[in-house]
Amino acid sequence: MTDYAALLKPDKGQQAHDLHLVNEAGFEDWLKSRPEGEREAVRAQAFAGKGYELAILPGEKADQWSAVLGVADPEALSTWCLAKAAATLPEGDYRLSEGTPGKAALGWLLAQYRFDDYKQAPDPEQQRILHTGEPAPIDEYVAIAEATDLVRSLVNIPAGDLGPAELQDAVEKAARDHDGKVTTTKGAGLADGYPMIDAVGRAATQDRAPRLIELEWGHDKHPRLAIVGKGVVFDSGGLDIKSAAGMRWMKKDMGGAAHALALALLVMRLKLPVRLHLLIPAVENAVAGNAFRPGDIIKSRKGLSVEIGNTDAEGRLILGDALAKACEDSPDLMIDFATLTGAARAALGPDLPALFTDDDELAAALSGAGSAIDDPVWRLPIWNGYEEWMKSEIADLSNNSSVPMAGATTAAIFLRKFVEPGTLWAHFDTFAWRSAAKPGRPKGGEALGLRASWEMLKARYRDD
Repeated sequence: MTDYAALLKPDKGQQAHDLHLVNEAGFEDWLKSRPEGEREAVRAQAFAGKGYELAILPGEKADQWSAVLGVADPEALSTWCLAKAAATLPEGDYRLSEGTPGKAALGWLLAQYRFDDYKQAPDPEQQRILHTGEPAPIDEYVAIAEATDLVRSLVNIPAGDLGPAELQDAVEKAARDHDGKVTTTKGAGLADGYPMIDAVGRAATQDRAPRLIELEWGHDKHPRLAIVGKGVVFDSGGLDIKSAAGMRWMKKDMGGAAHALALALLVMRLKLPVRLHLLIPAVENAVAGNAFRPGDIIKSRKGLSVEIGNTDAEGRLILGDALAKACEDSPDLMIDFATLTGAARAALGPDLPALFTDDDELAAALSGAGSAIDDPVWRLPIWNGYEEWMKSEIADLSNNSSVPMAGATTAAIFLRKFVEPGTLWAHFDTFAWRSAAKPGRPKGGEALGLRASWEMLKARYRDD
């Protein structure tokens, strides 16, 4: 993992290169105020103040150069406006010539994320260090960067190297680091207590056996917070097998678990006053003679019987048992993350996680938090009129809609069947992936909805 704590430091007057921020509207006035040598350097580099543009400005001595960066608004920096500079400037120390970076400090950190574990000759690591006159948020920005790094890296690891056991290892490490307690249920205990998790994962090889991983942390006197994450480490589709193209990126189908663990780590590291309950059902949806079949009926932990309409709608099954377990402890709030449906991507594209909740205040809090910190989410409806599409003639419900529309909504309807009435609950259908790079956001695994959730939790539970 990148050493993010080394990349953001309090400004104590250390030697550093100045970063001047301008936009297109103010560029000409700024340029007129600069010395002739700087003006000539700017013109030679075709800098015009557009977003993400960068030009090096000469100083009186060779090591006294500075840089000018194009941003949308120098007075209201976004998370990502310094990210390209953080990835392309020469190695060294920097500070803004005016003001403080605010949330742009996080983008500075995340632009220096690296995943080169599988490269024989990784690029040399370079550190671009930002000094800020606003030291109070540094620890939180570093924690968020580390949590985002965890999501990205877990998703990026090939499925052959990340099975249910490795997810369990990651949760156990988090527990050791923060005095949490882990309970893992597998084998006969899983089959008896969590039959849908067992059914989905039983076709995998013995060393990749299904399990429910739980972590508890915090004091009983605090409100109980349940965080649930879909941990399908690889999804072949089961007997309703995916196409080659559909299977290619299914290493990322545990992205919900990565988000859930990352959010739990933020809760523990930054000591949110809650009683945390993390639940990760971890499975591989494989093909073998004992795989669950279309037409099978599976009894759930909650007691509802589920007819299997499609074995590729497996994520909702394992989440159903986990949500039911979480509700048995009457949480004050429950959040789940899942790479659940292609329908959510068809509706919202890759950048916007679909948010589902029956509570308008919770939806507004999450949406507002996401907008404020450049981690947008978009609410979709849990439309009660579509409940009939999830009916089965011979079981309590089907795991597959009878109508090929509104797939993200019908998946949320299915999950809601396993949430105890009256439980405050939010469900994220997130992509956990970036198909094309943007400044600070490389191609590959990505945290989408994580920071919005953390910001909402801070507002809800922090006393200060």
